[in-house]
Amino acid sequence: MTTTSLRGRLLWYELMTSDREAAEAFYAPVVGWSAKRSENPGMPPYTEWLRSGGVPVAGAMALPPELVAGGVPPHWGMYVGVDRVEDAAAHATRLGGGELSPVIDIPGVGRMQTLRDPQGAAFSVYEPGTPPSQPEAPAEMGEVSWIELYTTDNEAAMRFYGELFGWQPTEALDMGEAGVYRMFGRSSSHSLGGMMTKTPDMVQLPNAWLLYFRVDDIDAAAERVKAAGGKVLHGPMEVPGGGFIVQAMDPQGAMFALNQTAG
Repeated sequence: MTTTSLRGRLLWYELMTSDREAAEAFYAPVVGWSAKRSENPGMPPYTEWLRSGGVPVAGAMALPPELVAGGVPPHWGMYVGVDRVEDAAAHATRLGGGELSPVIDIPGVGRMQTLRDPQGAAFSVYEPGTPPSQPEAPAEMGEVSWIELYTTDNEAAMRFYGELFGWQPTEALDMGEAGVYRMFGRSSSHSLGGMMTKTPDMVQLPNAWLLYFRVDDIDAAAERVKAAGGKVLHGPMEVPGGGFIVQAMDPQGAMFALNQTAG
């Protein structure tokens, strides 16, 4: 079940990278995207990735110099819908989060701002200029099919995002020594993603969101990652529910994951 409100809806995904052209060459065969480039006056060059049918699914741009200078590595980010950016940022701050960027206003597109949760994981809020053209629906091939938070306290994170976006707990999976894997969605009947507390062997990793892109054959996709110059970090492995995943890194160092759904 979905809701007509934009609050808490996943609206866009974006790669910030050190080499946009190389990223285009990598993700096109790995995920099955085509690339559409744009260069607008006053804006950095941008790549829009399209799945089959020419439907936009994600974007890419070069890491801004100030982020490079600050040691920020290439990474994927997500944009979550809100009614008003300033209200969302103020709410996040009251809940223990904070602001990582000023408000960015792109005429004809919308307004956005990058924030952090209380444990430091980054995400962006997005107030679109016009309603999304695509209905909210299960992920097609090449779209984001799951989002996953690695954090130091997933119980606290669930409270934060629930308060901020209205996300609701759906299922909880006891992973033994790894703790409880907490799933959530915009309603209690459909999961969008999960949150897990990092295990001791993961403490060196930053608290961050990981995006999973849907593919039709996980083994073939893992081979495409390696053939295109990326690294397979974990998998392929089966996950509860009958699906399969691979966690990987692109040639520029951005982490991402692939998902073959059950059935």
